[in-house]
Amino acid sequence: MKTTTSKEKITALKELIIINNDRYEGYTKASELVKDADLKTLFTKFASESKGFSEELKTHIPYSDEKPGDETTLSGKVFRAWMDIKKALSSDDRKAVLASCEFGEDAAKKTYDSVLDDPEGVSGELLQIIRTQRSSIQHGHDTVKQLRDSYKEK
Repeated sequence: MKTTTSKEKITALKELIIINNDRYEGYTKASELVKDADLKTLFTKFASESKGFSEELKTHIPYSDEKPGDETTLSGKVFRAWMDIKKALSSDDRKAVLASCEFGEDAAKKTYDSVLDDPEGVSGELLQIIRTQRSSIQHGHDTVKQLRDSYKEK
């Protein structure tokens, strides 16, 4: 069994911050471009949620370590998913927008799960925060999936 170092846990925490920055950027862009009021409201809510998650996680990185700013994974899967949202928005395809959002939520869940699968070295308080945030992201995923699945083409 691999022993996790404090440095590895801080790296994992930074990954959670960055995935939330990705989620914030994606939903902010989507809320600006989408025409449907219900999606605009939902995406604005999810963007705000991710900004809060990121800020909350930053408080758990020791002062001696460099805290991530607002960087995103520009070359990562989440960014490509958000670019798919932009393409879907330009074609005004609600189902495609929701499918792209679901992909982004899957990436966020996977990042959280990777930390939760090996919680050694993470304080109980921080672990609870991560679990709570993961639960909220799961709820966001389920909401997006339900909207996508219930969408009827016009």
